[in-house]
Amino acid sequence: MAQHKNQRVGVFVDVQNMYYSAKHLHSSKVNYGAILKEAVKQRQLIRAIAYVVRSGEEDKKVFFESLERIGFEVKAKDLQTFYGGAKKGDWDIGIAMDIMRMAAKLDVVVLVSGDGDFQDLLEHSSALGCRTEVIAFGKAASLKLKNQADLFIDMDANPRKYLIAGRGRQDG
Repeated sequence: MAQHKNQRVGVFVDVQNMYYSAKHLHSSKVNYGAILKEAVKQRQLIRAIAYVVRSGEEDKKVFFESLERIGFEVKAKDLQTFYGGAKKGDWDIGIAMDIMRMAAKLDVVVLVSGDGDFQDLLEHSSALGCRTEVIAFGKAASLKLKNQADLFIDMDANPRKYLIAGRGRQDG
């Protein structure tokens, strides 16, 4: 299935994955507006969701609001701190459940993450008839995920397009 303007698109962004990939690979921050534009490509956007983790920092609120202004629905959960100091805050199950709930209403699932744990999710989405596209930093993306997607867009191929130059206000 090729891209065309009548396709119904859902965009699902693993903000933590993008944040740490951009920070470690490029010492920079992600331009989520550019990602959304690339993901939709003049098709029909049904829903765009950014999954974030709240860590209690006030400046994160400004970042979450900027995601909403761009056009994302923001889903947030609190960072969990366990006995002994270990911390956890991922959205893998939440992203998977949302994609499964919406797959019947979508022609295209765009996953913005390089996390290989999503390979089975993409395989299942394809079996349901959805075209699967992944946008991620190629150097940090799972090879299994790249191979499973109908289209892989490597953000490392054009970092100026997908990163914020200098120290932007965004924090994710």
